[in-house]
Amino acid sequence: MNTAYAATFRTAHLQTTLESGTEFERKRGMARSESSPIKIILGSSSMARKEILAEMGYEFTVVTAEIDEKSIRKDKPEDLVMALAEAKAEAIRSRLQSAGQLNPTTLLITADTVVVYKGSIREKPSSKEEAREFIKGYSGSHAEVVGSVLISNLKTGIRKGGWDRAEVYFHDIPDEVIDNLIEEGITFNVAGGLMLEHPLTLPFVEAVVGATDTVMGLSKALTEKLIWEAQQQ
Repeated sequence: MNTAYAATFRTAHLQTTLESGTEFERKRGMARSESSPIKIILGSSSMARKEILAEMGYEFTVVTAEIDEKSIRKDKPEDLVMALAEAKAEAIRSRLQSAGQLNPTTLLITADTVVVYKGSIREKPSSKEEAREFIKGYSGSHAEVVGSVLISNLKTGIRKGGWDRAEVYFHDIPDEVIDNLIEEGITFNVAGGLMLEHPLTLPFVEAVVGATDTVMGLSKALTEKLIWEAQQQ
């Protein structure tokens, strides 16, 4: 993790409790050893998720889901990100099956992320005005990021999922920086218009309470845990 990301850092709450370090590392090693023939599909076009999964040492292919995310609504952010990850997984599974490309020795990884600001769930901004409203709200304030991970074992049908959360605190963000972010267009591709790792955003991040990979779209710890669980009979 880039140390500039946070002045304060602690482990975020996980929906499912992570195992102790030694035991979990042992099981993770066993899972990778035993699952070497397993193919991994990342069901996301997110560059950040691709980078995170590659950093974890996995080889994978990418297949994207074509779903109407706006048609899936839930009151709680945790329920929403899980429902969206499920919908993405089902859409990709059906697509592969229809194309005769459903390899049973495959783990499919889907994920979703939303930002919660003052109790309101924020997804990708749909206009420049909405993007500006989102980012100006974060200026001198903070927001919560909730992200899901779902691992689908296409051989057994087992699905293991969970969610993680982190908080991001910001310094005041100048209007000029907000204008540049919006004109660049990157804000329209990320939940809440919030791209933590962007060089224009990063200098104004005061602290991250939780894991930065959760904010970026894919919790490493949760993903490792669920990959192992999805391969158990």
